[in-house]
Amino acid sequence: MASLYLHIPFCKSRCIYCDFYSGTDTSQRASYVQALCNELRLRSMYLPTRVLDSIYFGGGTPSLLQKNDFERLFEAIHTCFTLSPAAEITLECNPDDLTPSYVAQLQELPFNRISIGIQSFDDVELRFLNRRHTAQQAQEAVALCQAHGFDNISIDLMYGLPNQTPETWRNTLAVAMNLGVQHLSAYSLMYEEGSPLSRLRNAHKITELDEATSVALFEQLIDTVALHGFEQYEISNFCLPSFHSRHNSIYWHGVPYLGVGAAAHSFDGVSRQWNVANTVRYMAGVAVGKLEVEREDLTDDERYNEFVFTALRTRSGINLSDLEHQFGNARLAYCLRLAQPYIDGGQLELHTGQLALTRAGIFVSDGIMSDLCYVD
Repeated sequence: MASLYLHIPFCKSRCIYCDFYSGTDTSQRASYVQALCNELRLRSMYLPTRVLDSIYFGGGTPSLLQKNDFERLFEAIHTCFTLSPAAEITLECNPDDLTPSYVAQLQELPFNRISIGIQSFDDVELRFLNRRHTAQQAQEAVALCQAHGFDNISIDLMYGLPNQTPETWRNTLAVAMNLGVQHLSAYSLMYEEGSPLSRLRNAHKITELDEATSVALFEQLIDTVALHGFEQYEISNFCLPSFHSRHNSIYWHGVPYLGVGAAAHSFDGVSRQWNVANTVRYMAGVAVGKLEVEREDLTDDERYNEFVFTALRTRSGINLSDLEHQFGNARLAYCLRLAQPYIDGGQLELHTGQLALTRAGIFVSDGIMSDLCYVD
């Protein structure tokens, strides 16, 4: 099993990955699509298998691509790889790009899953996030996809926003559940050092939501979606039965994947590789058959630590047989020894060979993951 990720950094304003305004220029878009096709051919042997279980068009705004762009890309993919019979093929979209004519075009392409970046169903919160769509447009976008036969739809939401309250979050969740989507990803707002958001906070122009309220919103999320039949199969991801994201699950289970495009990351099981982020330099390199990349070979300790971090994020947790098979009995004993205080405290549970977070453990998961990592 393997996955293909196509990074499409187009945006309707200047993007951190681009040196040009790429969203509306037909020639620039065509040039980038050609670069993706060329890279697919250059790297068709990167993965240990040429059978793909998932394809994900993401990053930036891939919904700015047109039908002929997608057709060129799918042709290149089929030339280089074989798709498994039930492959998951996802397009990441913004609500305001999903017009009736555009969704009708998507219906004619191989896409069978749509992921829509909504973030909130509150117009005040959307304006704070500088989103171009309104809450009403977001609802209409979901309905439009459903009307065209898409029955595997995911939406992204965000909590922990300044001035967000349990009431506004309750309304957003109520709208989300009433839409009839199959998958939901919800992430806490992050204040990365040096980001515009962080600078606003440091200048006291906005106030970061306190931790207790943010935790309460997360609990509200878990309880609300569970009432509607959603499973929390990963810390931030929820789905109806059998609708988990195969693309995301590949990351959490250490399965190899190929990332194509500017700034795209790849993993072959033992090393990570990422393309140059500058789009112009990326296209220039691909044009002459020389990808500008950086590579990181993972040590056994780094592989073990990643195994712990990613597996513990999932509902099933760490498969102890897999851990022992990959890293040996000594590392298994190390993991269990460090896990025991959390098992005793009720933050971890050990059941049928799986070590997993309990609900109480989810709220302190970062600390647990860090403590279970190997430090020489």
